[in-house]
Amino acid sequence: MPFTAAVRSVFSQYVGFKGRARRSEFWWFFLFALLLNVLSRIIESALGIELLLSLVVQLAYLLPLLAVIVRRLHDTDNSGWWLLIGIVPFIGGIVLLVFAAIKGTSGPNRFGPDPKGHHELDAPLPENTPGLAT
Repeated sequence: MPFTAAVRSVFSQYVGFKGRARRSEFWWFFLFALLLNVLSRIIESALGIELLLSLVVQLAYLLPLLAVIVRRLHDTDNSGWWLLIGIVPFIGGIVLLVFAAIKGTSGPNRFGPDPKGHHELDAPLPENTPGLAT
């Protein structure tokens, strides 16, 4: 999923905590949020104001970021409640980072269909499968 499509997808599901999110969708939006935060800090520094713009920007993408994290957890077949492990200093962030980095479950899981649109039945058959005409 390209950068702009990922950002559009996350904002179109602004508070959508149901379903699943691909790794690319999560990581592209995470990069977008990081760049937006850096840009707001640069603008604040240039204007001589402190934390006003960056606070507004962070509040604007807080709910979409939480929603895409929950959907990413769903893609790995974990409950969105695992987000609360982030409260645990150091260890919680590492656990969430691992969940965000691992591959999602192939095919549908209890949270919905595979966001890549693949499932086991779509896998190509081996070439030497008996009974198939070549």
